[in-house]
Amino acid sequence: MKRIFLIALMLLSVTACDFGVFPEADTTFGTQNFVSAISIIELHKIRNGTYPETLEDLEFLGQWDAIWLGAVRYEKTDSGYNLFVERGWLNEPSLEFPTKFKQGLGIQQTNVQWVEYPQI
Repeated sequence: MKRIFLIALMLLSVTACDFGVFPEADTTFGTQNFVSAISIIELHKIRNGTYPETLEDLEFLGQWDAIWLGAVRYEKTDSGYNLFVERGWLNEPSLEFPTKFKQGLGIQQTNVQWVEYPQI
């Protein structure tokens, strides 16, 4: 009986958690997912001369790469690729990157906002 009570208490506490109160977790994981995807997509281009047709064409992935593979949507285009972050921790994050980040990359369309930061 005591075991059932403890299991029920644990289930209630987990279901009562509102993970949406941690938008910074979506931003942190979303940023990592976006940067990891770009890194391996661009490495594929350097090694093979073209961007991959799909993310399944990427080689030499680690076990942790499965996290970002399921969190982004990739589309090859005629002259580059589109990359959309669809999940951070639990939800779609709202991300901002400096415009300079995309310099030299083949990324064309994304749901990431590009912002100009003032020069210091």
